[in-house]
Amino acid sequence: MGRLEDLRINAYLSKVARGYSNSAFIAENLFPTIESELEKIDIFEFNKEAFQVYDTERSIRANSNVISPKGFTKKTTTLTEHDLAYPLDYREQEESKIVKLQLHATNVVTEGLKLKHEKQCADLVQNPDNYATENKIILSGSSRFSDPGSDPEKIIDDAKSAIAGKVAQEPNTMVMGYEAFKDLKKNENLRKLVGSSSTRIITLELMKEIFDVEKIVVGKSVFVNEQNQFVKVWGNNIVLAYVPTLNSRTEYDPSFAYTVKKKEALKIDEYSKEGNKVKYIRATDIYTPFLVGPDAGYLIANA
Repeated sequence: MGRLEDLRINAYLSKVARGYSNSAFIAENLFPTIESELEKIDIFEFNKEAFQVYDTERSIRANSNVISPKGFTKKTTTLTEHDLAYPLDYREQEESKIVKLQLHATNVVTEGLKLKHEKQCADLVQNPDNYATENKIILSGSSRFSDPGSDPEKIIDDAKSAIAGKVAQEPNTMVMGYEAFKDLKKNENLRKLVGSSSTRIITLELMKEIFDVEKIVVGKSVFVNEQNQFVKVWGNNIVLAYVPTLNSRTEYDPSFAYTVKKKEALKIDEYSKEGNKVKYIRATDIYTPFLVGPDAGYLIANA
């Protein structure tokens, strides 16, 4: 195969990787992507100034209404490169059509990068240490949603109030692990709220109405731990957050979290070693997820 053909296939596989999506991955709902031209970036942590409602009315000949800046926290950081390669022996390539085998390898390494990103984001938002005391609760005993006496509506209303009290916006996004979702959809108090029979299950659509949250998603992705066991990326937790719904975003738009990604960094290439008998399909991406406004989020742990 000639050099031009190699380049054509690499360009094609890069497009495949950029278009790849897995419905089990939900981190984008909390960590929308903003692109950066450079790897060295400034990250702004938002305060109440970003959500302030100002007095803008002015009488004739009166002074202008001037904002009293409250300042903000800015830190300079460098995005992280992530890469993953899949080996293809020349004998494997001879036994199959090369592009199809490379497409399989591309999907494997792309999913590997996506799963890494999903777990990074999940670890950030499910860590109680990343929230102020007023922005988290750890349930136990009868407060857990599996208990017949639990009151999920009150707990989630309290969470919404806590966020609104700090950023003047109610959360529009709720992310939960599958275990929390299973308990919620069978919760007796929720079924009573909608006048359901004891056998009816509360759906996501009904939860949106009950909790008055625009978007609710359930995390079902898994990874294999060091003991070779499947583990859920999203645990028995619920995260509520305010995430702006914008067509285009920048680091200046207030939000709970972002993934900052270098523009068009996701690429697929090939390289060889071991006497050129093994070819590697490699995926590379450059990004870092950040919690930029933790006051705009709330963690309900051990749901």
